[in-house]
Amino acid sequence: MKQVFHKIMSLAMAFVVLFSTMSFTMNMHYCGDTLVETAIFHKAKGCGMEMEKPSTEGCAITKKNCCDDEQLVVAGQDELQLKVDKISFEQQVFIASFVYTYINLFEGLENNVSSFEEYKSPLVIRQLYKIDETYLI
Repeated sequence: MKQVFHKIMSLAMAFVVLFSTMSFTMNMHYCGDTLVETAIFHKAKGCGMEMEKPSTEGCAITKKNCCDDEQLVVAGQDELQLKVDKISFEQQVFIASFVYTYINLFEGLENNVSSFEEYKSPLVIRQLYKIDETYLI
């Protein structure tokens, strides 16, 4: 259960990072006060009621265009770009030593080596604990 939860959370955090750095534009076309079309990543086509420019200067239409285009730009976050050449020498030494110690952390010894195997025990001349004992009678 713990591994499944771990995988779900890591996938969710990956999506959060992806969507926080992604930027997109949203185009909206209004006819009067009514939203007619919405488009993401490309320009909205419109409703076909746009006023065209007259072909001659003498022929001008004084009627106001009722259509309006709006564009909403959602900018992504650019602060997450990390370059390797910005890492200082001290940080490189720390990363290398951390990786080295983490890899060697789980290595076990083949034989259990004890430091007292070749140690000779001292010769006992007298029993010291009997010298310092006191008896209540």
